[in-house]
Amino acid sequence: MRLPLPILVLFATIALHPITSSGNTIQFEFCGEQITFDFDKTLAPNTPVLSTEASITAFYQSLNRKDYDPIIDALKAYKAKFKPDDWLFYQLIRKAAQQISPKDNDYHRYTLYKWYFLCRLGYDARLAVSGDYILFYIYCEENTYNIPYRNYNGRQYVCLNYHDYGNHIDFLKNRFSMIDLPVPEAQNSFTYKITHLPDFKSADYKEKELRFTYNDNEFHYKVKLNKQIQSLFTNYPVVDYALYLNIPLSRETYSSLIPLLKKSIKHMSVKNGVDYLMRFTRYAFLFEPDNKAFGGEKRLSPEQTLLYDQSDCEDRVALFYCLVKEIYNLPMIVLTYPKHVTIAVQFDKPVGKPIIYNGNKYSVCEPTPQKQDLLVGQLLPELKKAPYEVAYVYTPQKN
Repeated sequence: MRLPLPILVLFATIALHPITSSGNTIQFEFCGEQITFDFDKTLAPNTPVLSTEASITAFYQSLNRKDYDPIIDALKAYKAKFKPDDWLFYQLIRKAAQQISPKDNDYHRYTLYKWYFLCRLGYDARLAVSGDYILFYIYCEENTYNIPYRNYNGRQYVCLNYHDYGNHIDFLKNRFSMIDLPVPEAQNSFTYKITHLPDFKSADYKEKELRFTYNDNEFHYKVKLNKQIQSLFTNYPVVDYALYLNIPLSRETYSSLIPLLKKSIKHMSVKNGVDYLMRFTRYAFLFEPDNKAFGGEKRLSPEQTLLYDQSDCEDRVALFYCLVKEIYNLPMIVLTYPKHVTIAVQFDKPVGKPIIYNGNKYSVCEPTPQKQDLLVGQLLPELKKAPYEVAYVYTPQKN
């Protein structure tokens, strides 16, 4: 039977533009961008506690890849357009998993979805269980210092969800076994390196006034800061100095601070300009040790140091390093003592008693408030005979 032309047109329209239920459309915001995909939440299986290898394997085998293709495609599209670093991309993956399987409703299922999405996106992620605990690991070749890691099949895997257990599990009482689930595309390593931050909306920034005194004059800076940075890095682990020191400022924060600092020191010598930056870093913030502020060690990036009202010596080093690098681009070394971290800068002529490293002379610039008002080139008296290590060396690249 021949169908009337209007009906044929209708069928063609349906084929080209499939009708999707608006109830299955999930939309949420991430770093100022709208993420949209279609997913039927009823597809998320209601399962008993997913804490055994058998139950987790059954869950994985029940997943129809095509059902999750719209989510994977949306995540891939974001990555192709904005090229987020792995840590920031993982925050998006966490948020996508939360949309289809809220963490508070079923923590194990939420964790499995994060694992599944990472694997589908090419990362080598693994699961390990012990009793009701479920840990979620990712292949990473970098050093991390406050989260568990384990070696498996010749690769190092670091734990991505240890914080969900209060950063405390007795691994002597709880023996974890890794679960092998074949996801062919899950081969790539994960890096904590941050090369750029998202271009957040200007409206998401708030001004914070920073003030300090220099040569009996009070200086004020109104810096634009975005609290989304705090949430994005809440669970970022302690990593090597090379990684956290070089986390850049976001565009709005950079534009609100660096040009003003450059203007303030425009007519100063390099030594005096560095002294100005040292005292800004030292006195524009309150001091608070990590144990008191965060309950454990945490290294803040330069922008996080600007965001928080309190910070410790490692955080001041990061901010001072960022300011000197951006404004003067001078060679620097980070010095770690048993109970302190500080930084030294290489000038054309050293100031004070220099730290000699690889034949180069560096002048200590103490960015953390002390009982004494230390000048450029002055080291804390109690550290003069203390052992130290050079934890990081910055050498500007020659053009």
